[in-house]
Amino acid sequence: MRQSSPRTLADTTDTGLAPVGRTMALTRPAIRGIVLTSLLGAGAVAATIGLMGTAAWLISRAAQHPSEAALGLAIVGVQFFGLSRGLFRYGERLTGHDAAFRLIADLRVTVYERLEQLAPSGLSAFRSGDLLARAVQDVDSLQDLIIRVIPPFAIAVVAGSATVAVMWWILPAAGLILAAALLSSATLVPWLTGVLTRRRERQFADCRGRLAISVVDLMDGAAELLAFGAVRSQVDAVRSDDAALTEIATRSANTAGIGLALNTLLAGLACWGCLTVGVAAVVSGRLGGPELAVITLIPLAAFELVVGLPVATQALERARQAAGRVFAILDTPSPVSEPERPEPLPEAPFDLEVRSLWAGYQGNESSAVRGIDLSLPSGRRLAVVGPSGAGKSTMAAVLLHFLPARAGSVELNGRPIDGYYGDELRTVIGMVGQEAYLFDTTIAENLRIGRRQANDNDLRVALGRVGLSEWLADLPAGLDTDVGRNGARLSGGQRQRIGIARALLADFPILVLDEPTEHLDPLAADALTTDLLRATRDRSLILITHRLTGLEAVDQILMMDDGKVVEQGNHDELLAADGRYSDLWWEEMRTERYADSGDVETHLPGLERAELTTGHDYRSTTK
Repeated sequence: MRQSSPRTLADTTDTGLAPVGRTMALTRPAIRGIVLTSLLGAGAVAATIGLMGTAAWLISRAAQHPSEAALGLAIVGVQFFGLSRGLFRYGERLTGHDAAFRLIADLRVTVYERLEQLAPSGLSAFRSGDLLARAVQDVDSLQDLIIRVIPPFAIAVVAGSATVAVMWWILPAAGLILAAALLSSATLVPWLTGVLTRRRERQFADCRGRLAISVVDLMDGAAELLAFGAVRSQVDAVRSDDAALTEIATRSANTAGIGLALNTLLAGLACWGCLTVGVAAVVSGRLGGPELAVITLIPLAAFELVVGLPVATQALERARQAAGRVFAILDTPSPVSEPERPEPLPEAPFDLEVRSLWAGYQGNESSAVRGIDLSLPSGRRLAVVGPSGAGKSTMAAVLLHFLPARAGSVELNGRPIDGYYGDELRTVIGMVGQEAYLFDTTIAENLRIGRRQANDNDLRVALGRVGLSEWLADLPAGLDTDVGRNGARLSGGQRQRIGIARALLADFPILVLDEPTEHLDPLAADALTTDLLRATRDRSLILITHRLTGLEAVDQILMMDDGKVVEQGNHDELLAADGRYSDLWWEEMRTERYADSGDVETHLPGLERAELTTGHDYRSTTK
């Protein structure tokens, strides 16, 4: 972990703005809600304008002391517009937010389904914190299209046209002035504020993504940061990203303030213009005094139509930035393609056959797996061993249809696995990875991910099969014990054993264990290997490991190096061959296992303890 810059853990990639057309196309499923929201919003603004105009006429006409009958219709109009404005506004908010939340819920499901298709190998281009920001905050930002972008412009067009028509009917010159002022406020002001804020809005979503990366890295890596004294550096990264985001938000607010000031100025000019032509019309006898009050005050209410358009323009730029980051997920090609017409899964028992398999990850032209053959009849157990980088995990990804084969084939009961639907295939072939993920809940709930209908006794049996019965009995809360975030309250071995127990509950006919002892000390690793081999006697097993202890119990061992199988056979055959496997096994015995153990004679018959501690070459005397 480098500490030279506070940006060390917080780099991300700018995805740019999405096209306006494609961004707007996201709202198609909610088009009915948008239309209804816009009509209700137009009704609310029209009621506001009607209330202002009617009240102005009523007050000015009442000053002339007419009969009550002459004011009756205006009084009713004031009451009607006052009540209807609140009802229309409530309906607008209700329908708008309902449409937005439904759209966002559907879009979030779409994004999650895409992430599911891409996982695990297709997500390598995204940082975890940034991916979280895209799937949550950026998707949430797209609700602004329905709430703050489309309806304000639609309302301005509908209600604005009606208001100008009424003003034109009262006094054409006043209608022309109002039309010019509203048109300027609806076009020039949003354009100007858009120019001022466009670059900052483009940076907003990416800056928010960097902040998410910094915070997630700080939380996930807290122990390592504390151990290496790098907490201050990462906290500085969080502060830097937060300050940048605050600065963008502040400048955007300032720009919105400029837009509001310009709209207020245009509203005032429209009022003065209407008053000027209105006074002239009154003097000439073409307009009455109450009508003068109406045309003078209506522009103040009419500018409610356009006062939110600069903010809507900013929201559109922000939504385009968020959409671009969401589209980056949706447009990422899947590592594997699902068949258009998937074949039904065959009946048990299941036989797995790999023939001349070549495979590698996207973006890497070289193949990590090169020409591998293996056969796993039902009930057989196979170990795949070799150094890191030998291609073992890549092969496992192909077997679970997470990666495509570049050449060769993987067949289940004689049929290529790419003809099956991936999720259905993975009900037959299951995997436990190098570090089993545990959710921040109880042991029981973590286990029931494997089989939801499992009862407590089923859970205890599964834990007993992986050697956790005594440990469970010592827990005061038993199966209801919380494991903490990612199993933080458990040891590494306990986490792995729970992960394996979960896989046993799922009852996969073929189980792939990918380096289940990777992060354990040698004694814990060997104990886990012994327990899991005992627990998986009743099913087909592929054990991928770099450790060789306990492999006497498997039926066949493949020794891999540089993507190829260099040796194969059972444990005794490979030791007798005196090749790579034999060298590694004896080296493991000498350096890791029994140099400090009192159990040397059990494992290495005829070998004296002194020979292990003096560096004597004992292989010729013991093989």
